[in-house]
Amino acid sequence: MAASVTRCHTMAQATTDAEQIATDYVKLWNEREFERIPELVAESFVHVDPDGSEVHGRDGMEEYIRGILAGFPDLHVSVTDMMSSGNTVMYEATLTMTHDGEFEGMPPTGRELEIREMATIEVADGRVEAHRVYFDNQETLRQLGLVEE
Repeated sequence: MAASVTRCHTMAQATTDAEQIATDYVKLWNEREFERIPELVAESFVHVDPDGSEVHGRDGMEEYIRGILAGFPDLHVSVTDMMSSGNTVMYEATLTMTHDGEFEGMPPTGRELEIREMATIEVADGRVEAHRVYFDNQETLRQLGLVEE
């Protein structure tokens, strides 16, 4: 039995429940809607970064986002493509941000970053259960001026 796949582009198309939850979750990041975490994020939530590090639970997620925003207060996630199959949502996005604050012990560089990201979101019982992001860490370090071009 073939899985049904829904693509979401700039044209108006039907959005699955999982895609709507993923869209609201990304909006939570962009709009700093921390009060929506209990509504959108499962208590058993796990976030996995490209280096394999994990963040667990609602409180861990909020702390993680606030830590990123301390270093990159203007972080914005622009989703360029989204598709889903069942409760799994995948999206491609561009992250834009300026390193205006200390991040993981690194003083601000004032550099602007533009990072391409792919991500998967697993939805269960109407909430985000898992968020796995994939991007080029070397490209991030290059844009911060920490490695040679």
